[in-house]
Amino acid sequence: MAQDFDRALREGLADAVGFVGGALAGWWLGRQFGIDFVASTDWNARQLVGLLLIVAGCGAGRLLARRLMLKDKA
Repeated sequence: MAQDFDRALREGLADAVGFVGGALAGWWLGRQFGIDFVASTDWNARQLVGLLLIVAGCGAGRLLARRLMLKDKA
């Protein structure tokens, strides 16, 4: 039972860190290309690309965090 709790805690922490870190990385990448989705009030193709970078960063960050935090822990 304690192992299940420990694994669930690690998974939750990996998800949280991965989502937030990935979203920030996607936002930063968009800002490097001159696309600031967060600060803009417009809805156009550039802003949708910025949103897609943030969403892709969330997924990639979660995947990377899970692989790093849960490796060798079966």
